Amino acid sequence: MAPHPLIDKPAPSFSIPDANGETYKFLPEEGGKRVEKPVALFFYPESGTYGCTREACQFRDALAEKEIFKRSDVLVVGVSPDAVSKQKAFVEKNNLSYPVLSDTDHVASKAYSVGRGLFGLTDARTTFVIDKDGVVRGVLSATMNFNAHVKFVVKQLEKLQGPGSAPQQQQSEGAAGGSENQTPVDPAVAAERNELGRVAGAVSA
Repeated sequence: MAPHPLIDKPAPSFSIPDANGETYKFLPEEGGKRVEKPVALFFYPESGTYGCTREACQFRDALAEKEIFKRSDVLVVGVSPDAVSKQKAFVEKNNLSYPVLSDTDHVASKAYSVGRGLFGLTDARTTFVIDKDGVVRGVLSATMNFNAHVKFVVKQLEKLQGPGSAPQQQQSEGAAGGSENQTPVDPAVAAERNELGRVAGAVSA
């Protein structure tokens, strides 16, 4: 599998609405406005679905509970193609403590070369880890394995804080770095698969 084109490249900038309808300027590489901290930028298919809710809440909990998230002062940003009103309800219902952005025109997903998910109906579930200098250091694409993304970010943050330069890393679904990142087909995964299948059936009907 070819590496993601953004690995070891400056993370692209974009400006899209947040859950309050305000323009959120994601500027990881532009001079004095640069975040200057690690960023976990995760794209997910649809707010409110089972797997996406689980993933979003796992990032929320990691910010509050995981030492590596606290120590690195990582910025977490979530992005999906949902409208602002849906993002606002999603953030409020799940008490999300980080920015959740509305990418209805796929501005951000195109900038980050995010692929298509199951059945090609949505953006793929993809997480980017960006270092404090605004360079993409890790990419994980795993649409069905929503449990893998926080684990992936933990590993990448540990590498960024370790000795020497941060190694590049790209992982894809089915090859997420060993058994701890491989989630068997449990009821949670089956629920999201069934939901996506239902949507696919409705589209083709």
